[in-house]
Amino acid sequence: MIDGIYTLDDIDVAGKTILARFDMNSPLDSKTKEPVDITRIEESIPTIKELIEKGAKTIVLIHQGSDIEYQNFASVRPHSKILSKLLNKTVDYIDDICGPAAREKICNMRNGEILILENVRFMAEEMTLFETKLNLTPEEQSKTIVVQKLSPLAHFYLNDAFSAAHRSQPTLVGMEELLPSIMGRLMEKEISSLDRLLRNPEKPCIFILGGAKIQDAFLMLNTILDNNVADFVLAAGLFSHVILLAKGIRLGKPSEDLIKKKNLEEFIEKSKSVINKYSDKIKLPVDFGYIDSGNRKELIIEELPLSNNTLMDIGNKTINEYEKIISKAKTIFFNGPAGVFEEEASELGTKSLLTAIASSNAFSAVGGGDTITALNKYRLLNRMSYVSTGGGALIRFLSGEELPVIKALKKSAKKFPLL
Repeated sequence: MIDGIYTLDDIDVAGKTILARFDMNSPLDSKTKEPVDITRIEESIPTIKELIEKGAKTIVLIHQGSDIEYQNFASVRPHSKILSKLLNKTVDYIDDICGPAAREKICNMRNGEILILENVRFMAEEMTLFETKLNLTPEEQSKTIVVQKLSPLAHFYLNDAFSAAHRSQPTLVGMEELLPSIMGRLMEKEISSLDRLLRNPEKPCIFILGGAKIQDAFLMLNTILDNNVADFVLAAGLFSHVILLAKGIRLGKPSEDLIKKKNLEEFIEKSKSVINKYSDKIKLPVDFGYIDSGNRKELIIEELPLSNNTLMDIGNKTINEYEKIISKAKTIFFNGPAGVFEEEASELGTKSLLTAIASSNAFSAVGGGDTITALNKYRLLNRMSYVSTGGGALIRFLSGEELPVIKALKKSAKKFPLL
């Protein structure tokens, strides 16, 4: 048991049916709908292999894509094929989640077999609006169809989906109400490593925050600054754009319209108090990159606003300044790209900062789906000290918040004592 949660070391899974919730949510090829980055699938392998070797019947539950933005929302059939290759073993798949066909297939499983069910977000109960609008308790979620239909077929529930641990959905927090529950090896590794980063980082410690999901960044700002975890926060991406607007610096209509489109205006006002309190610790870009007629161009902050183009990256002056800070750091946390790294003309910031981190002697912790995709693109993944599969969960953990899944696993340990 670790931090009040049971692990695979605490139970005998031989011959047992395990409902195993993973996060294999991956970016997909827009045409083939197949994963183009399989890092999260690969991260699930150690736990699955251990279940196979110990003779468990493993039922894999995963989600794929955003049901709000409808990005990468697709079947998980391709995931079963990838798992089969990685495991060198047939991974069965069924186009069903908890209906009669799925339940019958589960009942007929043999020891050591794996079955992956269809994308759980095809169930209304697992959709984001169901979570955010109804705000059901774990007890209430245990009464949903997906939990009620699947839980009677299993002996144990296993959660290895750290990157989804900040979500409160039936297959994440409802199963623990009805089944003895444990965490998988990835969850175990994530919690142990991040606990070290939060509690005892070697100084100087810097946090580099970028990307488009700035809600997560603002969640942790006060915690890491008030508790002196971070000596400096290097801002990039939309996170930096919002802070600049809060300081009264106009970016230009295209960039400001993008912030409105993503419903991020509320963070402009919210960030003002943080800026005033920690202006000496939050570093902001001094120049920017944008794309004009397919070519990269740059402008300094004094030349803003940019009326005809969207700011797509940090500029060379900012890169140089941030690289100097990175070179002196002993602990570096990176979450979210510095710009639109998917396009060659706007990848310089992300590529340069990640390369600088990889070349440093600091303990480097990086996380988030986009960050992992960028690291794979530049072949830098193996040069980081610690790579977390989490994005939102990672940020919330570092903000000191007890994640819903972790809370549910701890509650289950008390409700169903295994030792």
